[in-house]
Amino acid sequence: MSLKQRYRETIQPKLLKDLALTNVHEVPKVLKVNVNRGLGEAAQNAKALEASITEMATITGQKVVVTRAKKAIAAFKIRAGMPIGVSVTLRGDRMYAFLELSLIHI
Repeated sequence: MSLKQRYRETIQPKLLKDLALTNVHEVPKVLKVNVNRGLGEAAQNAKALEASITEMATITGQKVVVTRAKKAIAAFKIRAGMPIGVSVTLRGDRMYAFLELSLIHI
């Protein structure tokens, strides 16, 4: 049984009863999962950023968004607009599949 199906069939009714809620739409649910990684060494090493992009795309199965510095920080040798991390937002079936795989490895 998938995590999504288990949530709908067993977890949601139990939460509805335990929290004494009257409406199904009041039950807490997971809407999205954001997976991100900061790369401090990306400022000096461009290959680290490329490696992280391929790793994150392989793990999540989705295209990665490169996050950039909002402002310059001289002590860290970072300028505004430099790529400093990667991020992926998962929703729907991909989110549940990722959570299911994450729970197996915990």
